[in-house]
Amino acid sequence: MGLIVQKFGGSSVADAEGLKRVASRIVATKKAGHQVAVVVSAMGDTTDELLDLAEQVTPMPNGRELDMLLTAGERISMALLAMAIGNLGHEARSFTGSQAGVLTTSTHGKARIIDVKPGRIVEALNDGAIAIVAGFQGINQDTNDVTTLGRGGSDTTAVALAAALEADVCEIYTDVDGVYTADPRIVPSARKLDSITYEEMLELAASGAKVLHLRCVEYARRFDLPIHVRSSFSNNEGTWVVKDHPGGASGDNMEQAIIAGVAHDKTEAKITIVGVPDRTGVAARIFQTIADADINIDMIVQNVSAAATGLTDISFTLPKSDGAEATRILKDIQGEIGFHSIQYDDQIGKLSLVGAGMRSHPGVTATFFACLADAGLNIEMISTSEIRISVIVREGDLEKGVKAAHTAFDLDVDDEAVVHGGTGR
Repeated sequence: MGLIVQKFGGSSVADAEGLKRVASRIVATKKAGHQVAVVVSAMGDTTDELLDLAEQVTPMPNGRELDMLLTAGERISMALLAMAIGNLGHEARSFTGSQAGVLTTSTHGKARIIDVKPGRIVEALNDGAIAIVAGFQGINQDTNDVTTLGRGGSDTTAVALAAALEADVCEIYTDVDGVYTADPRIVPSARKLDSITYEEMLELAASGAKVLHLRCVEYARRFDLPIHVRSSFSNNEGTWVVKDHPGGASGDNMEQAIIAGVAHDKTEAKITIVGVPDRTGVAARIFQTIADADINIDMIVQNVSAAATGLTDISFTLPKSDGAEATRILKDIQGEIGFHSIQYDDQIGKLSLVGAGMRSHPGVTATFFACLADAGLNIEMISTSEIRISVIVREGDLEKGVKAAHTAFDLDVDDEAVVHGGTGR
C-alpha cells in the first residue's frame, strides 16, 4: 500500500463526462490499495473566462480581489469531483488551498509556496477518504489573504503536497501521453520519452515546454520526488521525471539520447536599453530595479562599449506580460542612469535545444546552428548552459526552427503523437 498524489489539469475535467472519467480513475487507484490525494485545476477554460469577465468590469482589477475570483474555478471542480467519487461509493473530502495548509508569499497572482502543513489532508487519508485539493491557490501566512500561484500553479501544488505527505509518486495527468521531444501539436512526429532527468526537465520547462511547470520540477528535484507524467485519456505508461536515467547516472548511460527535446516559447519579449554608460554599478542598478518589481529576466546580452563614446547597449528578455511595467520603471530611472532610449520588441520567440548528452558529444552546437541557417532563421540572441542552447529568433520563424532542429537531431518517429485535448495541460 502506497500514497499517491494525482493531479488533473483543466482539459481532463473540462465537463461532467471528464469529471466522471477522472473519478473512475481515482477510485481504481484507491481500490488497488493506495491512499490517494488529488489536486485538481479549474474546468477547461474557466480561468480564462473569469479573467475575461474581470477585464470587462475593470481594465485593472485589484490583485487581491482577482485572486478571490480566480480561486473559484478550482473550488467548483474539486467539489464536483468529490461528488462524482461519492457517486461511485467512495468517500471524498474537498479542500481549498488554505484548508489544505498551502502557505504562500503575499504576491497576488504569482505567489510562491513557503510551506505545506497538510494536517487536514492526513486526517482525511487516515479516515480512509480520498482527499481532493484545489490547485493553483494558497493563503498568505501573514495576512490570511487568498493567493494564486500563477499559470501552471496546480502542478506546483501537487508536487509540494506530495513532498509534504512523503508520497511515493506524484502523477501529473494531462492531455498527452507524456513528455515529448517537441510539442506534438507542432511536430506530430515527436517521440515520447520513457524517462527524463530533473535537470533536463527543468531546462525544457524554463524554455517553454508546457507539459510541466518549472517550479513543480524544482520542488520535485529538491525532495527527490518521482513525477509520472501521463494521459488521463488512456492507461498508457507515461514519462518518468527522475534524478537519473534508468541504467546509470545522467550522462553515463550508454543508451541515453544526446538530445532530450526541442522547446519553444512565444511568451517572451525583448527590451534593449540603448546608449548605457559603461561604468561600474550601472548594470546592477538596472537589474535591481527590475528585480524590485518582481519581474523575472531570462536572457541578457551586453555589447562591447564603443571606445569613442564609452556607451553600450544592453538587451534582455522577459515575459510579455511584464513588458509594459518593465518599460515604465526603466524610464523612471533614465535620468539617473543616463541612457539614450528604450526599445521594446514583443515579436520574438525562444528556441531551445536540451539534453544532458550534450556534455560528451562535440558538434551539437555546430549542427544546431547549421540547421537553423539552412531553414533561413536569423539569430538575435544566444544563451547556453551545460545542457542547453537557447536562441532568440523572429516569432514567425519559431515553428519552422523547431521542426528543423527536431529533424536535424534524428528525433522524428513514424507514429504520430496523440493529443487528446488542445491546451497541453
